[in-house]
Amino acid sequence: MSTDQTSATASRPARPATPTAPGPIILTGSGAILKSLEKLGITDVFGLPGGAIMPFYDELMSSEGIRHILVRHEQGAGHAAEGYASSSGRLGVAIATSGPGATNLVTAIADAHMDSVPLLAITGQVFSTSMGTDAFQEVDIVGITMPITKHSFLVTKPEDIPATIAAAVLIATTGRPGPVLVDVTKDCQQASAPFIWPPKIDLPGYRPVTKAHGKQIQAAAQLFVEAKRPVLYVGGGVIRANASEELLTLAKTTGAPVVTTLMARGAFPDSHDQHLGMPGMHGTVPAVLSLQESDLLIVLGARFDDRVTGKASEFAPHAKVVHIDIDPAEISKIRVADVPIVGDAKDVIADLTVAYENAARLHAPDITQWWERLNGLREQYPLGYDEPEDGLLSPQYVIERIGAITGPEGVYASGVGQHQMWAAQFIKYERPNAWLNSGGAGTMGYGVPAAMGAKVAQPDRIVWAIDGDGCFQMTNQELATCTINQIPIKVAIINNSSLGMVRQWQTLFYDGRHSFTDLNTGHDTAMIPDFVKLAEAYGALGIRVTKKEEVDAAIRLANETNDRPVVIDFIVSRDAMVWPMVPQGVGNSSVQYAREHAPEWEEE
Repeated sequence: MSTDQTSATASRPARPATPTAPGPIILTGSGAILKSLEKLGITDVFGLPGGAIMPFYDELMSSEGIRHILVRHEQGAGHAAEGYASSSGRLGVAIATSGPGATNLVTAIADAHMDSVPLLAITGQVFSTSMGTDAFQEVDIVGITMPITKHSFLVTKPEDIPATIAAAVLIATTGRPGPVLVDVTKDCQQASAPFIWPPKIDLPGYRPVTKAHGKQIQAAAQLFVEAKRPVLYVGGGVIRANASEELLTLAKTTGAPVVTTLMARGAFPDSHDQHLGMPGMHGTVPAVLSLQESDLLIVLGARFDDRVTGKASEFAPHAKVVHIDIDPAEISKIRVADVPIVGDAKDVIADLTVAYENAARLHAPDITQWWERLNGLREQYPLGYDEPEDGLLSPQYVIERIGAITGPEGVYASGVGQHQMWAAQFIKYERPNAWLNSGGAGTMGYGVPAAMGAKVAQPDRIVWAIDGDGCFQMTNQELATCTINQIPIKVAIINNSSLGMVRQWQTLFYDGRHSFTDLNTGHDTAMIPDFVKLAEAYGALGIRVTKKEEVDAAIRLANETNDRPVVIDFIVSRDAMVWPMVPQGVGNSSVQYAREHAPEWEEE
């Protein structure tokens, strides 16, 4: 090459480099968990740190988009996440460490599974190399929770985290909602890998059916117009499907009576003239007998729970059944469906309304006599209660006043027992997501943390926890969480110094032998514990109410106090009972509307 050629070559401008696409960012497993939650729009989580989840907590500290609520017990985190989800319709998230931290979440996970609550539980796990060695705080939480989750994942590699978290949220929030657990080993949290967000989640075998078969809809509509005594039997699936507006339209179109189960309170307005109330063991007499005497049940997102059906072989003996549910496993599980319909309640109810209108043009239904019978039952058996003979507060009155003063825009979370039933009966629910309770599992201790979660999700609403003195003592430590995090829930303790529902059954079925249900034995004059002092110790406002004339003022003060939680200790009669009642294992036709003394039930 000549000198001139060399100079010419050297003077040429360099060819611009071909731009390369930026590679994926490298994150630790903990960073991948956090980024995955942020990409999925999670803004609030409840949890308690420990050794195996510590790397994630170190990462979580730097997050600006996710608020972490530090609970005082992992069960509180789980129930708070449930309350968050049930009051808002959004996913609830609970976090715990391995071993006892994870097992403390199990009750809440089981609760969410029974009541179809979308819940993501994230737990730390020991190093993958230590699994199976009985390492410190090692528990097979995936194996433990597999029967009570929609799915449980174990993650040992950081590159698997984005797809796993995305899949977990998809599973928890689609189809029939429910809990999903993601267990992440500590070495996975500490190791690094490229963060690659999955463009699509493909889960072989997971294909929830949402659109019902048109022929089944037509068959249901035909039965509906031909029925003389139809009932819309509404379960909690209507609320989970956000289908309350569609239900109202269907009810208005058909003129059929509506009953709403314990899980469905608020799915249909209590004030609506077609609403007969809650069915079941402690349901209204019109609601219970409407099901018994019906010739057609349109079952919407309900599962024929034993507390609704009573003795299943005697439940609604003359009724055909149209069963609508998104979970095919529920169809014909308890009662064989004449017309089974698998699909999302929101879409199915809308389609059924149209099909009914078309069918009614050819066959005009007439349910006038049915309504005459039902209105007669409503007049004959109004829901009510008697004043206690011991001079103490009526628990029903207290709860009724909480609902009346706070109004339908409030949120009401209850514990489990008598106070739960009274809250379901005597508060008027006009909208969905206003009533939170542990329906399937019946978990004492649910009320306070669920109210806490609901208040985080719905900060502009007044949130009440209606609790018994027994339930309250299981999770009252979350008052500290509420005070420190400025979550001003209101707590009504319906204090009868006993395990009230168990005591009621002992009175009725065990000849009044109150075996170990008295929570204040030997302390007739002193309050053990003193809930007012306890509330004050946790930084809450504590109030005790013993007289009827004090009730309204205390409730209003609680509603107006927004700088801290409020606990009102209502001293109520321990002899008050929940009526009506159908005893366990007895047919619903034996419903008793007794208030003053134990009734004599028909022998089966």
